[in-house]
Amino acid sequence: MMKLVSVVLLLLAPALTSCLPLVLPLDCSDIYNHDSTRPSGVYIIYPIEATSAVQVYCDMDSDGGRWMVFQRRMDGSLNFYRPWDHYKKGFGSAAGEYWLGLESLFHLTLRKKYELLVDMEDFSGNKVFARYSSFSIDPESDGYKLHVSGFTDGGAGDSLSHHNGQKFSTLDKDQDPHSDNCARRYLGAFWYGSGCHTTNPNGVYRWGADNTIIAVGVEWSQWKGFNYSLKTISMKIRPVQ
Repeated sequence: MMKLVSVVLLLLAPALTSCLPLVLPLDCSDIYNHDSTRPSGVYIIYPIEATSAVQVYCDMDSDGGRWMVFQRRMDGSLNFYRPWDHYKKGFGSAAGEYWLGLESLFHLTLRKKYELLVDMEDFSGNKVFARYSSFSIDPESDGYKLHVSGFTDGGAGDSLSHHNGQKFSTLDKDQDPHSDNCARRYLGAFWYGSGCHTTNPNGVYRWGADNTIIAVGVEWSQWKGFNYSLKTISMKIRPVQ
């Protein structure tokens, strides 16, 4: 009799489990909240809906963890001088250098309130950060306009507030208020402003100090100026608690 019951339960298991709601993680915070022992690494999230699965790197160590990395430069292995469609959809590998994608980023910040952490390192091993208590972007119809505020200094200085309120620009879609196409001028893609940039995280990966071509590197001007290209930089968000 016990064997018969076991067989029936085994046969019914798929039907029973199919009735349970499937909870898909929106971000790294959801993954952490489900299991706080998860280590830093690559995970799958669903920023838009069940068919929108994307890989991201989750930083589960920095300041309590739960950070979802949406931009990362670390070794120069990936070309970031790309057109609009690439920045809209995302590119690269979450295990290395990558850009999550503006559309995914918009849907994430639409559904939750996020804070931003920007970690960076120079070629001498010095590490600093900049933190912002509020981060979001508007939909594509408004140019994926950036909203960032609430700066806290971790030694890097504030190079991002200049870009607040700006639309995103790429080599083939100029939405900045400058007379030139800042993306083409500084070989990157970002929320460029009237003075183009005070940080250029998607610029050309170069090796430290180099003033042969001004301001085209992976720069955070308030820390290292316009002629120093960083070894690493990552931009990451997590929900405000």
